[in-house]
This record gives sequence, C-alpha cells and structure tokens, in this order.
Amino acid sequence: MVIDSIDKLKKMQDDACQKLDRQKKKVLICLGPGCLAGGSDQLLSEFRKVLKQKKVKGVTVEAVKQVGCHGFCARGPLVIIEPERIFYTKVKKAHVKDIVAKTLVNGEIIEKLLYTDPDDHAKKMADYQEIPFYKNQQRISLRNCGQIDPDRIDDYIAMGGYSALGKVLTRMKPAKVLDEVSKSGLRGRGGGGFSTGRKWATCAKIDDEPRYVICNGDEGDPGAFMDRCIMEGDPHSVLEGMIICAFAVGSNYGYIYVREEYPLAVINMQKAIEAAREHNFLGKNIFNSGFDFDVLVIRGGGAFVCGESSALMKSVAGEVGEPRAKYIRSVVKGVFDKPTVLNNVETFATVPVILDKGSKWFSSIGTKKSTGTKAFSLAGKVKNTGLVEVPMGVTLRDIIFDIGGGVPEGRTFKAVQTGGPSGGCLPEDKLDLPVDFDSLTEVGSMMGSGGMIVMDDRTCMVEVARYFLHFLVEESCGKCSPCREGLYQLLNLCTKITEGKATEADLDLMEQLSKTIQIGSLCGLGQSGPNPFISTLTYFREEYLAHINDKKCPAGICRSLIKFVINDECTGCMACIKVCPTEAITGEKKKLHVLNQDLCTQCGSCEAVCNFEAIDII
Repeated sequence: MVIDSIDKLKKMQDDACQKLDRQKKKVLICLGPGCLAGGSDQLLSEFRKVLKQKKVKGVTVEAVKQVGCHGFCARGPLVIIEPERIFYTKVKKAHVKDIVAKTLVNGEIIEKLLYTDPDDHAKKMADYQEIPFYKNQQRISLRNCGQIDPDRIDDYIAMGGYSALGKVLTRMKPAKVLDEVSKSGLRGRGGGGFSTGRKWATCAKIDDEPRYVICNGDEGDPGAFMDRCIMEGDPHSVLEGMIICAFAVGSNYGYIYVREEYPLAVINMQKAIEAAREHNFLGKNIFNSGFDFDVLVIRGGGAFVCGESSALMKSVAGEVGEPRAKYIRSVVKGVFDKPTVLNNVETFATVPVILDKGSKWFSSIGTKKSTGTKAFSLAGKVKNTGLVEVPMGVTLRDIIFDIGGGVPEGRTFKAVQTGGPSGGCLPEDKLDLPVDFDSLTEVGSMMGSGGMIVMDDRTCMVEVARYFLHFLVEESCGKCSPCREGLYQLLNLCTKITEGKATEADLDLMEQLSKTIQIGSLCGLGQSGPNPFISTLTYFREEYLAHINDKKCPAGICRSLIKFVINDECTGCMACIKVCPTEAITGEKKKLHVLNQDLCTQCGSCEAVCNFEAIDII
C-alpha cells in the first residue's frame, strides 16, 4: 500500500491495530543475540508447530511473534505472553507444550519459569513490569524493542510508527524541525555528546549540494550492543529518524554504516528499507510533499577506527578507513567532501519521539544539560546483564545495583568501566555519580556509546589496562606515529608491570608518554587511547605499586606474580587432577593432593573446578 497522505497512514494504522486486537493473546519470543544463542529460534518453530496441531481459542499461529532483544539477556531465552505480560525466563524447547496447555489454554502460570528474586527465592514475579530490571527503566530509543516483529512494517505502524514523519512532511517546515530538535536538548548518543540540533542546523546552512545523512551503526566498543539491538529489533525507528533529519537539512541521500559482525542487523535494516520504499516512506515524493530521500546499507569491515567520523566517511566512499585532521568539520565537508550529518543509531531512533511528543516533553526528562534517556549495555560481573535505558542523571549505583542486581556470587564491587576503551574505570566511591555527559567526563571517564562493564574484587586493574591497550594497538590504523608507536610502547610497559619486571621509573615514563599521545594523535582513538591506563592509575595506583614493588598481583590474576597451592581443605575429589593440562597435580582419591610448582603454568583450571575452596592463590 502506497502511503501518500496522513489519512492513508491513519487508515493503515487503524487496520494494523484492529488486526492486533483480534489476537486475544500474543506469544512474543525474543530473537535477540543472547536468546538466539540459547535456541530461541527453535522455540519459535516449536510454538508454531504445536499451535498448528492443537487449536487454541483466541490464539492463532500468527499470534506467535519473533521480536527483537527484550533486554534481560541474563535470563534468556525469553517468552512473553500478552496482554497479561507473563514473563517466562530460560525457556527450553521442552517447555513449549506446557506453556501452550497450561498458560494459553487454561490461564495457569508456570512458576518454575518465572523470574525469581535473587535475594528471596520464594518471591516470584509474573508481570515483567514489576521486575526491578524493567521497573526502574524508562524506554524511548528502545520503546519497541522486544514488542514488535522487526520484519513487519505493520507492527511498527501500529505502535505509531511514521506518524512523526507524516507530521513533519505535511505540517512543518525544515526550520521548525531544526528548532524542535535544538530545543529538545538532544545530544548525540554515539560518544561525543555534541548537540544534535546544532549539528543539523550547521549542515543545513552550508551552501553546497548534495548533502548526505549517515547513520553510524559501527559500534566497536567491547561490551556495547545497544545500536545492534535497535537495528535488529526496531529498524524502522532508525529510518524514520534519518528521513526527518534529511528533510530538515535538505538531503536526498543517506547511508547506514553497519559493521560486518552484525549480519542480522544488516538483514533487518535492508528488509526495513525495502518495506519503507514499498509504502513510499522512502523514494520519490514522500507523503506527496515533493521531498525525495533514499538510503543504502554499507557494510564496514569491522575496524574499530571506522567508528570515528572521518574514517567512517572514508570507508563509506570506498577508500581506506583512516581519519583525517578535523580543521574542517564533516557538516561542511564530509563524505565525498560534501556537507554531511552523522549520528548514531540511538540518536536517530530517538528523533521521531521528539517530533511526535514535542521538545518540551523530551527536555523534561533527564538533566538540564543532558536531556532525555540513554541506553546502556550492562555487562561483566553483574547479576542482570542486558540492555537497559534510563533517564539521564540517575546514578551508577541505580543502574548497577537496582537494575543490574549488584555483583553475583557474594563478591564485592570494585570498578565499572564506562565509554569503552576511550572511557575510564571508576571505583566504588564514584557509584553515586549521576550518569550524564558532563559528570562522567569530569572524573576521567565518558558516556561513550553506552557500554558499561562491571568488575568485582577478582579483577586486576593493571591487567584491565593492558587488555584494552592491546585492543587499541590492534585497532590503530597506523596513520600517525603518536598513536601507532606511542600506544605500542605504552602496552609494552604495561605488560612489563604485569610480569613484575617494572620499576616506578617506568610508571613515570608511562604518564609522560600518555600526555604525548593525547596531544599528538590525529583522531579520537589515539587521543583517548591512554585512558585505560590513566583512569586505572588515577584510582588504583596502589595496585600498580604492588605489582612493581611487592611483585604481587592483589587480585590473583597476573600469572607471573602468583602461584596456586593446595590447602588442607582438599577432599581428594580428583577434579583438579582431571583438568590440569600439565599434570602438575598428583594424589590419590580422598587424600590430600600435591601441586608441583615447577610444572604449574598458573592457568587457574584447578581453582575454577574446586568446590571446596581448597586452592589458594598467593
């Protein structure tokens, strides 16, 4: 159906809503990456197979929907029964017949599949909106993720999709759109936090054509997967935001740059583009307004440096993805040396809501300088890993402990890394810091794209710095020597510390080298490259000194500085003997074992399998 007027869009929306209303119950199956890894695609097939065989009143095969990431990755695979909002976790193929027979037919709740409060195992919750993980969120960019089938444009339209675009193209001028986005206070969610309205307005003023709109879906930070989930679970929201931006700045051409490692995102974005073209949301004379705009998907090769704006634009143009000096901004000379607006996936997904509900509504959320909400991927040593979205200004403690459930296995919190390798690691005394662009920057970290990795007391902060420096060395494009050579030397010195071979003079040299790299590097990768070292040294200097002066790793991680010994708690279960790769452990069943230090490689396999706390790390 070609949509060329608001009336036709409204009719399509009414038809889609009526179709959904006729489905008295819906079975939503999360096909996000985490749930897919647990076999949720098999659940989808099994539900459809069982419902085809067993007729259930009010539940058709069409009512079984694949949806994008629902967020609670730690509990996947997830199955949600609507409209009751029954939330089943860790569902297996064998559970499907029970869910159909008991829940869909008889309205019974299967307690063993419900979310269980980790602090009170007797407390089970059926309604996902009552679970702290969801209850403490406010979703804007993730509003449709886990709720709609990303392959069906009808689902998106039923949720109000493309209404903002219709409003913009039929009732607003470009200047008014720019004004609304500026008044909303929306800042780019890709890392820099630059004013979105200001960027768009600057591009619109440049007297050069054609202008381009690019969506950055590269998302290279380790542990970050927010943009991926939006592209996979709600691709039309990204397209709608891009089209609105294109109208505002006077662009007719757009690109979505998606990293090669996101194959499902590429597929779903391409399907969405084709569906949007079919309904005339993309192409010629959109909404009969005389405005033309179309989008192409460009697949990146997975280079971390291509998350940087100028390198990304080089890659889009078919050139080597290397950054350039930014004495000329991309809004003036971007891709093909033409004016270009570049925003990330989350930013574009937020735009339709702002134009639909108004800038005043959006700016009332969050803080004065950081309005709205921000999506985070919560990972690492936290009970409730997954995808969350909260108002700007909530504290790190709110996210990690109220939503994330705190640190598992009775361990204690040690640090949280925000902003990926370009950000920093913050200690426990920063937990009450509000999460917004400026507050994080002030303490040596950054918002970044939204990765948040939690670390417990078994984490060695020197090894964390070494790990991320190694990552950055591998990802450096090598164009400028401060980054190419400086980060390499910084990594070597950090490795020297983890091996117990460094002196305090090396630490001083690393600090001087970090300043040189920050000042002399061409792009953001090099300029922020020393951050893993600087932030960990700032807040965990005593760990560095323990490695250097005492030749010990307090966390028991660095192999060169630790050894494993078997204590008197050993029951002789022989589990450690079976997993030791060098046969360093000997002993008889039910008798105290012995570990030969000359053969031990400090791999930690013995400690990992011991159930009796019989392995000490000294």
